Formats: sequence, C-alpha cells, structure tokens
Amino acid sequence: MTIATTIAFRKMNGLGNDFVVLDARAASLPLGPAEASAIADRAKGVGCDQVIVLEPSRRADVFMRIWNADGGEVGACGNAARCVAALIAAELARFDVTIETASSTLSALVNGDGSVTIDMGTPRFNWQEIPLAEPFHDTRRIELQVGPIDAPLLHTPSVVNVGNPHCIFFVEDADAHDLARFGPMLEHHPLFPERANISLAEVTAPDALKLRTWERGAGLTRACGTAACAAAVAAARRGLTGRKVRVSLPGGDLLIEWRQDDDHILMTGPFAHDYEGTLPLSLFEAQTSPSP
Repeated sequence: MTIATTIAFRKMNGLGNDFVVLDARAASLPLGPAEASAIADRAKGVGCDQVIVLEPSRRADVFMRIWNADGGEVGACGNAARCVAALIAAELARFDVTIETASSTLSALVNGDGSVTIDMGTPRFNWQEIPLAEPFHDTRRIELQVGPIDAPLLHTPSVVNVGNPHCIFFVEDADAHDLARFGPMLEHHPLFPERANISLAEVTAPDALKLRTWERGAGLTRACGTAACAAAVAAARRGLTGRKVRVSLPGGDLLIEWRQDDDHILMTGPFAHDYEGTLPLSLFEAQTSPSP
C-alpha cells in the first residue's frame, strides 16, 4: 500500500461531539497516538474530540479506527458511527451499511428524515467484561463514592460496557455537580483498569433522561453516544425508566431503545458535515522528528 502525500480530512459532528475524519482506505496514513493528539489539539491542530480513520474491512463496508483527543485508541464511538454511516451510505448509494470497529461490527440505517440508527449490539454487565479491578456480583450498583464517607456527594453508580466502559451516577440534578473536577479522578480510578467514561444521569420522566458525560481521553463533550446507550440501559436495569428513552445531552437528543427480544441497543440521532480541509504534513513530521 502506498503512503499518502496529501492528507485531506472532513470535519463532522454528532450533536456537537466533533470529529476529524481521515480516509486511509486507498493509502495508509502515518498516524499514531502522537499524531492523533496533535490533530485533536484545539490550539495547534484542527481541534476535535476524536480522530476517526476509515480503513478497509474484510467483514464490513468499512473499518472505523477511533483515537481520543489524548491519543488513546478506543473501540467504540456512537456519534462518530452515525457520521461514518452517513458517509459510506452516500458513497454506496444505499441506506444500510456495516461498520467494523475494534470492539464489534455495527449495522447502521440512514432514515428518511436524515437521522441515522446504529445497532450498537448487546451491553455487557459482568465485572470482568466491563472491566473492573475487583469482583462485583451486581453491577447495577457498585461500591464507589465521591465525598465524605458519611455524606457522599455521589455514590453507588451503575457500570456497563457498550464497546467501552461506562460508570453512571444517577442524581437528582445533573447540573448540580462539578463533573469537570471529579471526572478525571474517576476516569483514572484504580477500579477501572482501562479507565472509564463517567456520567451523571437525571431521570426526568419514565421515558426520558438528562445526561452529562466526562469522556475517557476527551474530557467534557457535548454528547457521547455510547454514554447515552449505557445510561439508558442502566436506568432500565434499575427500574427507573422503560427500555425506550429520549436522552438529552448538552448538544441535543438521542433516542435509545434497548430491544427486549434480542437485548440489542438501537441509537437514533443526527449527524452534521461541518467542512473539509487538508492537514499539513508538518503536523505529522513534528511528532516523529528526533529531538535535537
């Protein structure tokens, strides 16, 4: 495979969760953690929450590689999956496409109203699958808290893996807590050997949630698709909502259905194409050149 000499990109977003999308299907890209972090840098690079690389796949229409803003590679991103599904569907002149990720193979459908539905697969609840550093019999509520032992500010979250690990605290008011302060601490808590996405979920109706998320490796984002899926599943498991909910995030709403007949999670929401551009090769060379 030849090495690309020019690097074009698309800037896209799903409810404000924004991505730089690179196409490496015809030519490989010199991309690793340092390069992804440089691209995502909002001061010196393009700026984004995640860098998405499209690669060939033998089992799906495309392979989607996902780099967080800190340069860490992850296995799932629901908002990016909607953006990629829309791109590939337009290329193939089809409404249904498949996307392979490091975690699973997703099926997607571009709806008549312009929204995209992603089948996110089945959630995983076993402590070893999330994973956690120690056994918990019931992952609907685990022993973890923030604040004084006798009067914790947050406690007994639900944990679930929906392609990446999630920890969800159910609270009376999702805006009443400083997620930017304790999010990094909880993301790196020893209980989470692969780190975790940390969310605050407020039940606003039997079929509605309000959600804020500190994303692993990206920080506070305007929307997190996998967190919306995780929160909806966790709320249903705890009897707080039904299996079909509207999840309101800072960037907008997602419709999540945890299907009863096969336990698959369906996520429906919008996507947006912001602009196209070209990355300077110097951005990559600066990351790989030896120190003087």
